[in-house]
Amino acid sequence: MSTFSDSNAQSFPVTKTDEQWKEELSTEEFQVLRQAGTERPFTGEYWDSTTEGVYACRACGAELFTSKEKFGSDCGWPSFFAPLAEGSVRYLHDRSLGMERIEVRCASCDSHLGHVFEGEGLDIPTDQRFCINSVSLSLRPTDA
Repeated sequence: MSTFSDSNAQSFPVTKTDEQWKEELSTEEFQVLRQAGTERPFTGEYWDSTTEGVYACRACGAELFTSKEKFGSDCGWPSFFAPLAEGSVRYLHDRSLGMERIEVRCASCDSHLGHVFEGEGLDIPTDQRFCINSVSLSLRPTDA
C-alpha cells in the first residue's frame, strides 16, 4: 500500500472549483466525491455487480480498480482487494466520527472514494478491503 498522507496541500492533474464540480456532478455524486459522504449500504449500482471491466473515477474518469480485484464482501459497497495500479489512489488518515480509518481518494482529482480496511482475515490476496462507494465509480465493461 502507498504511503499515507495527511497533507491536502498537494496539486492534482484534475483541479476544479466546487462550482465547476457542482455543474458536472449530481447532488449525491458531489456529496460523496467532493464532501466525503457515504451512500447507504446495499443501494449503489455496483455493490453486487459481477460485470467484467474497469472501474473509473466518476468525477474525472481516471481508471482506479478492475473487476479482477473485486470480490463479494457482503458489506453493502463494492469491495476490491487492490487498486488497478500503484499510485492510482491515495490514502489519508481519517479521524472523523470518532474513528481511526484510512480514507481512499482518487490520485488524479482528489475525490473521496471510500475507505480501506486491513487485517479482517478475509480470504483475499492482500488482506485489504477497499470499501468504495458505487456513486464514486463508473464501470467501463470489457468488450466481449
